[in-house]
Amino acid sequence: MSNPLRFAVIGTGWRSEFMLRMAKAAPDRLEVVAVLARTDAAAEKISQRWGARVVRSVDKLLAQAPEFVVAAVSWPSMPSVVTDLVQRGAHVLAETPPAPTADGLRSLWTAVGASGHVQVAEQYMLMPRHAARRTVVASGAIGAATSVEIASTHLYHATSIIRSYLGVGMADATVTARTFVAPLADPLTFGGWQLDARPTPHTTTIGMIDFGNGQMGLYDFVENQWWNPLLARRLVIRGERGEIVDDTVTRLSNEGIIVSPISYRRTGIDMNLEGNEIVSASYEGRLVYENPWTGTSLSEDDIAVASFLKLTGAWARGEGAGPYPLAEACQDHLLGLALEESARTRTDVRVTREAWA
Repeated sequence: MSNPLRFAVIGTGWRSEFMLRMAKAAPDRLEVVAVLARTDAAAEKISQRWGARVVRSVDKLLAQAPEFVVAAVSWPSMPSVVTDLVQRGAHVLAETPPAPTADGLRSLWTAVGASGHVQVAEQYMLMPRHAARRTVVASGAIGAATSVEIASTHLYHATSIIRSYLGVGMADATVTARTFVAPLADPLTFGGWQLDARPTPHTTTIGMIDFGNGQMGLYDFVENQWWNPLLARRLVIRGERGEIVDDTVTRLSNEGIIVSPISYRRTGIDMNLEGNEIVSASYEGRLVYENPWTGTSLSEDDIAVASFLKLTGAWARGEGAGPYPLAEACQDHLLGLALEESARTRTDVRVTREAWA
């Protein structure tokens, strides 16, 4: 018998529509019971586009008995919305970041940290390629991970990936960052394809995060790297006995140096009629990832979002640990803020133990 996870959404922007799209793709597993819209125009848009129940107050939202509430509101509004929901007894999934500033993070933690009722929507490590690589790292193939180099996404997203692969937890860190400006063509942005894609000045931020004990992260991010098709994503995870470069594993074994790919089974290619999606990933003869949403034809990022919603629902039901608790989100955003501060001041920034650690 179908028992979909019931959740509600506060907010009607593009992030909230991620959640609505997941529920539409898998209605037997995810159900949106209500969306809180602040304006008539937003209410009309959500109702027409998604057919969701729209309410105009938190009381009416919670009256629909959601198992958790997604707070997809602006950065400045997030702390007060999350605090209000927790005080009402709700389980909350806050969009990233949970507060815009370091002081805001500390205040939010003081207000709701002890409740254990807040998760934060950081889905990157649930994307198929990251999940597959994490399984390979956890297997000990390259020994203990010592460094992660990432050129993919920005600030708190990147620091979450770095900390996850390294397993450094809440370790103190010294952050050093600089910015460089150079011309770059930018043919695709959040607003769509650009008719005039002549090179214009774009900022690259390079940062180093030294966690001590020989562990570090190297951060490389270019403005609009998420969208610009001219910019490749790159990831290097180095360990004691080898490294992973994107999807290639080079390691030292008892037989010598072995180079093995992480291979992905994708359907919908050439004459395959199973649908267009990633199915699984394998490494040296064993599966290291299986898509839990086969049959939905979700993109890799959508797979991660749907998986995060599923894990959050299990947490709200008391059936599993939270996928990304507030403490982890606070730590990653603090490191991201340190990258920005170091780049701005051109000095090292220390990140030391906070209350959430």
